[in-house]
Amino acid sequence: MGWGLGAAYESPRQAYQSAPPARIPPRAQTTETMRSYIVFLVLLIVKALARLFYRIDVRWIGDVPPEPWRGVRLAAILNHTSLYEALLAGGCPNHFLWRLARHGVVPVAQKTADRAVVGRFYGMVAARVVPITRERDETWSDVLRQIDPDAMVIILPEGRMKRANGLDSEGKPMTVRGGIADILETMGEGRLLIAYSGGLHHVQVPGERFPRLFKTIRMRLEAVDMAAYRAARLEEGGAKGFRRAVVKDLERRRDLYCPIAPETDPTAWARREAPPSTET
Repeated sequence: MGWGLGAAYESPRQAYQSAPPARIPPRAQTTETMRSYIVFLVLLIVKALARLFYRIDVRWIGDVPPEPWRGVRLAAILNHTSLYEALLAGGCPNHFLWRLARHGVVPVAQKTADRAVVGRFYGMVAARVVPITRERDETWSDVLRQIDPDAMVIILPEGRMKRANGLDSEGKPMTVRGGIADILETMGEGRLLIAYSGGLHHVQVPGERFPRLFKTIRMRLEAVDMAAYRAARLEEGGAKGFRRAVVKDLERRRDLYCPIAPETDPTAWARREAPPSTET
């Protein structure tokens, strides 16, 4: 799906501050409200189908605050393996899905948005779905401009899908991209929700036409205070190294916490189970 590709054409704060004040005419407000209800209905249908045809295994890790789904400003889904990750909605409460329908901002890869059926579907998973390219162009600034005080951003920081061989479509390792650091710089207070996917290759490998049913979909969740997380990464890397510190930390968390299994993500499982190297 490729949520989270690209880099800022202008700085995150410039993009945020240059956004015009929101003055929505009454007719546009009515259209926006109607879209919210339609998106919410789509998300509820996806959730119902996920629970009907799959077993959803969701658990929290770390210190779990009261009402961990509340106050989320940014949700990052790690271990991007399939276009069927929308099925993770099966583990989300309805109030979270409503907030996504009302205030969600989701960057989607332009090539995904351009697909006839898949693009139409993913265009209806949030209040504002923003197609982005892999270039350093205006599309990423468009995402940052959508982040108002009520916005909740959903992003897949790796920016592209893992193939069956454990690499991306170009044969490169699955790394986290720096776009999420731009969002962390743009936002103020709130909660960062990190979702660790166990992988969905047992449901659908990229390129396969139809999904396999009656599988277990695993996800682990971690609620993190965004201001504290940002301060910790700034302490590690300083202003110039902030982006790299965020990338390094999210890759470490992904490799540590994603609930992978031989069936769901064979290549990652093999690496995790391999004995440590004795080379010096």
